[in-house]
Amino acid sequence: QVQLVESGGGSVQAGGSLRLSCAGSNYRNNRYCLGWLRQAPGTEREGVAVMYRGGGSTYYADSVQGRFTISQDDAKTTLYLQMNSLKPEDTAMYYCAVVVGSCGRGIPALGSFRYWGRGTQVTVSS
Repeated sequence: QVQLVESGGGSVQAGGSLRLSCAGSNYRNNRYCLGWLRQAPGTEREGVAVMYRGGGSTYYADSVQGRFTISQDDAKTTLYLQMNSLKPEDTAMYYCAVVVGSCGRGIPALGSFRYWGRGTQVTVSS
């Protein structure tokens, strides 16, 4: 069973940056779609960015395109989300999650994510 632990959340002023990390373990191969999702109070959880563990295309939600970057380390054990030009509307609990299989042609549906971390809080003040 894949295990995921997020870190790096915190409080920042609008326009600032944060980098989230997700330490993963128990991967069997590279056939996983790795993603970051978020949930603000009173809203549904939404996909932010995904990438295939074996490499290739990345996909972003329109709301973060050009501001956020998803990546992984060379060992493919840590997933990152670099968040720049943060806005108050980026305030949410951020989760690292994994789909067993490819990402397809975009951010998979919420129900496709099998493994989840516990989340890390990001708060952006104006």
